[in-house]
Amino acid sequence: MKQAIIHVALVVDDYDKAIAFYTEKLGFELLEDSYQPEQDKRWVVIAPPGGQGTTLLLARASSPRQQAFIGDQSGGRVFLFLHTDDFRRDYARLRQQGVRFVREAAEQDYGWVAVFEDLYGNRWDLLELTASHPLRARL
Repeated sequence: MKQAIIHVALVVDDYDKAIAFYTEKLGFELLEDSYQPEQDKRWVVIAPPGGQGTTLLLARASSPRQQAFIGDQSGGRVFLFLHTDDFRRDYARLRQQGVRFVREAAEQDYGWVAVFEDLYGNRWDLLELTASHPLRARL
């Protein structure tokens, strides 16, 4: 059996604002943006550059309950983990783009990590795992 998680839904308040942040600030690629008339919504899929795995589905909040979770999908914990093949390069680029870091770069036994927030306040790890880390072979 072979299975994969292909999308993670990220609740946003506005498609275009979210697309601009993720593509312009983080350098993600816009893979799909299509209108779904039967539900009056858009299907917006983005992914990190060169990514071959899970993508993000930008899902506009459609109710007050969903709106309450924008920026707090994980209760203040790090929600998403962005692995890079060059931590220093991407850390410097994100800082130059004005991305807000809430924990500065630090070397850990598993690799380099820093925590940043997206435009809504969701926390992300920017991460470069060591070559010997067990998950590195899956990337």
